[in-house]
Amino acid sequence: MATAPKLDLMADQGRTIDPAEEAAFLDAIDRWLERRVIPVVMHHDHNDIWPAELVAEMAEMGLFGATIGQQYGGLGLPATTYAKIVMKISSYWMAITGIFNSHLIMAAAVERFGTPEQKAKWLPKFATGEIRGGLALTEPNAGTDLQAIRTVARRDGDHYVINGTKTWISNALNGSCFALLVKTDPDASPRYKGMSLFIADKRDGFTTGKKFDKLGYKSIDSAELVFQDYRAPADQLIGGVEGQGFFQATGGLELGRINVAARGVGLSEGSLRLATQYAQERHTMGKPIAEHQAIQLKLGEMVTRARAARLLTLDAAEAYDRGDRCDMEAGMAKYFASEAAVENSQEAMRIYGGYSYSKEYDIERYYRDSLLMCIGEGTNEMQRMIIAKQWLKMNPA
Repeated sequence: MATAPKLDLMADQGRTIDPAEEAAFLDAIDRWLERRVIPVVMHHDHNDIWPAELVAEMAEMGLFGATIGQQYGGLGLPATTYAKIVMKISSYWMAITGIFNSHLIMAAAVERFGTPEQKAKWLPKFATGEIRGGLALTEPNAGTDLQAIRTVARRDGDHYVINGTKTWISNALNGSCFALLVKTDPDASPRYKGMSLFIADKRDGFTTGKKFDKLGYKSIDSAELVFQDYRAPADQLIGGVEGQGFFQATGGLELGRINVAARGVGLSEGSLRLATQYAQERHTMGKPIAEHQAIQLKLGEMVTRARAARLLTLDAAEAYDRGDRCDMEAGMAKYFASEAAVENSQEAMRIYGGYSYSKEYDIERYYRDSLLMCIGEGTNEMQRMIIAKQWLKMNPA
């Protein structure tokens, strides 16, 4: 039976925040969105422009250290507060949340599983955004099946020589450091015992491949990472022990799935907000379309979906903050909230009618962005399997 490595429960669990402090931080996010984000989102999205100024401002607000412990210079926010921040930002522009979320999953791997020396060296720079990056797991032939990766690291003195290719990596071009999953023992059986996770900073042997031209999720770069005889110092093996990488990588997916769920909540609530406003402004047959029963039926379903998605996501975040195992809760939240994002954005498109097909209106972006939520951080098909397996384990015949 697989045995997970011991993690530092104090790294990101058991945290609380004063409600007044949380409210003040969320108010600051509101003001930033209104003044700095909303005026530029359409231009950046349509032209797929990296939002350099907004990234600098996110660093100033501490978002790159949102879930990193205060002892390392981070904000040390509980998952519930972090989820609310992501919901709020995603209700206006989902894509920019990916810039700091992928980074924070990398940081969480170091904070939960790293050696004291690794934490002291890397986490303060992650927290300020001086070093930004993400998670490098996926390969051309290995997505959901992480154990099928082919990137290999072979020990050579006080270094590991790494060769392989990662794909669909967020922040690939503009990031400078990644949590890199490799096989240190390709012949291990079971396969997960031969997997290790490295802190891989850009240096000789580490190049970026093509940037993907995506349907949505614009302005954040997604590209390939190519490793050709890349020499990683042995002291950048997270935890200092080979064979723990599978658990270290998947251990961060609970927070990652809570984040994707929060993005889904933001998209579903944002779609609802736009549809509600438009339905009261648009008139047909002498009255606002919001007064037509057909539109009211859609709005009623949209309100319910958005609310249920929010509650499921906060439930998962609260379980994470308590230190409970929450793969089932995170899976339920990710599955439901991402589907709610797709359904609400699609219904909003129908409420807008023909105008929804024009890029002059924001709603088309919500629809494009929502589709990724059903795929990222584990497909929704996989989430349903995880939910079912955990449920059956909890309810034996």
